[in-house]
Amino acid sequence: MSPEEFINYLSKNYHVNFDNVDLLKEALTQRNYLNEHPKEKGRDYQRLEFLGDAIMQASVTEYLFKRYPDWDEGQLTEMRITMVQTKSFAHFSQVIHLNEAIRLGKGEEMNGARHRPSLLEDIWEAFIGALFLDQGQQAVVKLLNQTVFAAIDENFFDQFIDFKSRLQEQLQAKGTVDITYNIEDEERNEDNSQVFKVSVALDGRILAYGFGSSIKDAEKAAAQQALVDLSE
Repeated sequence: MSPEEFINYLSKNYHVNFDNVDLLKEALTQRNYLNEHPKEKGRDYQRLEFLGDAIMQASVTEYLFKRYPDWDEGQLTEMRITMVQTKSFAHFSQVIHLNEAIRLGKGEEMNGARHRPSLLEDIWEAFIGALFLDQGQQAVVKLLNQTVFAAIDENFFDQFIDFKSRLQEQLQAKGTVDITYNIEDEERNEDNSQVFKVSVALDGRILAYGFGSSIKDAEKAAAQQALVDLSE
């Protein structure tokens, strides 16, 4: 997908316009591409990445601050860290097909760089920086509302949260306690897949149960449910 095609895609699917093609090209260009095309003018994405990182931090911070008025600093910080990370940005780069528009050197293309999470994170930040310069903060927020912020309502970020560590920190805030996870049951679905039922207990008293296709997933679900119950 060319930068021009990506601009059309962005306008059609997200109703976000982009005027400066050269600015977008810079955000999509890896250094190896420029090395292989010495006659082409322009920079690689790194300066825009620097800007986009700051824009994302500020945008996510403001969104969380307004969305969760009852959260303390620690909760807001943890959620921001969860949202602003490599796995998250790499995912959303693919959601909007940004990865298909990256301008790569031949060697990097052959090595699968187009699907490399660290590069997709960098390109996402560079693209946000370019969008900010081209259309302003309002356009950035408009896109984030349709992608990153919308994913909160779909519980997308739960997969990145360490609920077991969060539960341990909360339960041990006032001293050492005994937290245990136990397999309560194991069943098979009609499709022959396994489902584990795990309990989490505090000093022998069961707090919650969790279910998952693996013991690890069931423990995480139990910790998450315990946190929900404790907050009520």
